[in-house]
Amino acid sequence: MWQRTGFPLSDPSAIIYALDLLGTVAFAASGALAGVRRGMDLFGVVVLGIVTATGGGVMRDVLLNDAPPFCFKNEIYLYLALAASVVVFLTPRRFERMRSAMLLLDALGLGTFLVIGTSKALAFHLGFMGSVIMGVMTATCGGLVRDLLSNEIPLILQREIYASACVVGGALFYFLHHASVPSSVNLTVSALTVIAIRCAAIMKGWQLPRH
Repeated sequence: MWQRTGFPLSDPSAIIYALDLLGTVAFAASGALAGVRRGMDLFGVVVLGIVTATGGGVMRDVLLNDAPPFCFKNEIYLYLALAASVVVFLTPRRFERMRSAMLLLDALGLGTFLVIGTSKALAFHLGFMGSVIMGVMTATCGGLVRDLLSNEIPLILQREIYASACVVGGALFYFLHHASVPSSVNLTVSALTVIAIRCAAIMKGWQLPRH
């Protein structure tokens, strides 16, 4: 059965699936926290959390014509996003104090979602651009919708090294795949590349140039 991962759960890379679930929780928490900051009620906070956690994968599956989208095939993603959103709504100050941990979890989710999206695009026989775009979309479109719904300038349209880290990771994944690098190695190396770039950008304040 296809999950968000793009490969069966019997695959030896179970760690990717575990990180996928962890990333789902982290993204849902970030979406819910944005809703709390905007003064939304419980329903609004939950909607924002679920959209942030699953939006990128849903958009990818719609474009790939893989219906129903992953989170309806395996509803654990929806339950985790719902639970994380409710917890954030009830204890927002605790999550506000965990900013560093949240950023780290966000980076882990970013790298994991990127390789999952790129992997699935390759399974659907997309080319280089299509595979990278599907990977970036999986990793970032949930946050894009979150920012639009909470009336913020989307993070990926600012100077933050966020989507650009995913582009690097997606390109690397594509080339390693076609170089016949073992799947488990490719998944690990590409995900860690995205995570490392994002974490370094946060710690060192790296930003993309602008006029």
